[in-house]
Amino acid sequence: MKLDDTLLEDWRGRALAVEENVGRAVIGQDRVIRLINIAVFARGHVLLEGDVGVGKTTLLRAFARAIGGAYQRIEGTMDLMPNDLVYYTFIAEDGRPHVDPGPLLKNGEQLSVFFFNEVNRARPQVHSLLLRVMAERSVNAFNRDYRFPYLTVFADRNRVEKEETFEISAAARDRFMMEVLIEVSAEPDHQRELVFNQRFHDADALVESVQPDILDYRQLGAIAIHIQRQIQARDALQQYALDLWRATRNPADYGISIEGVDMQQLILAGASPRGMSMLLRAARVAAWLKGREFVAPEDLQSVYLETVAHRVFFKPVYELRRSQVARELMRRIVEKIAAP
Repeated sequence: MKLDDTLLEDWRGRALAVEENVGRAVIGQDRVIRLINIAVFARGHVLLEGDVGVGKTTLLRAFARAIGGAYQRIEGTMDLMPNDLVYYTFIAEDGRPHVDPGPLLKNGEQLSVFFFNEVNRARPQVHSLLLRVMAERSVNAFNRDYRFPYLTVFADRNRVEKEETFEISAAARDRFMMEVLIEVSAEPDHQRELVFNQRFHDADALVESVQPDILDYRQLGAIAIHIQRQIQARDALQQYALDLWRATRNPADYGISIEGVDMQQLILAGASPRGMSMLLRAARVAAWLKGREFVAPEDLQSVYLETVAHRVFFKPVYELRRSQVARELMRRIVEKIAAP
């Protein structure tokens, strides 16, 4: 598909319309909606963090309806096996075993949003299959490859109950472009609406209120490539991004300190090169959504926490406090590193 600047601007209008529609169904989550929109147009996968009942499923269903394509979901459980993502077997009325497509294969190439709920309840073997699907957007079954060219994977981790859970590996975490925290809005008016307005008690009706097929999901890949080529990152901005990266590996060298933390004993491994390339991809989309043709420091800063924090690994004594330490470290780095 040949693209020009006029068509790219038209797509920006559609992308903003997606945010507006989803924002009417899921109130008080404007930043989360923007981040997920960025991931969709940057063709990156998203790891979600949040308590039970904050609207993660409704949010993803609303996005799937707006961008088009099929939506599938699976629940992570202790007994879930890799093949359960691909197919399932059952005894039919004729008394004979049958095989039906699982959530990955059911919609074929039309699958655009796949939600793996409570991914840390599934075994590492399942994580391995998910990694291939995320990295290659394909899976092998029945002696052939099935492709999912329009797929975006979302996964949610149960952060309350730790029994019978398997923490996902560093490699798996690095495959996610973003880790996004979803919390209940702190605005009293939003809280009142969520509790007392009957409209927000029917998730199906909320999703149906979203305008369907605002985008053509089959063109997302071509649009994403054009955004990355069109939105420029100048030399000074590139140096700023490199400093943000290096600070995750040796924060003490940049004069960064956190109260109660020995900075020399904090970092086990900093962000990966792949992670920083994803930071730039996300920043270009953020700039495009704001109508700019170049990446500004604030674009990097707006996605820095979500694209980098889950890629920094701490030594065991601090890993237990990951949530608080990682956020504070990202905040201090952005404050300390001078923007061009």
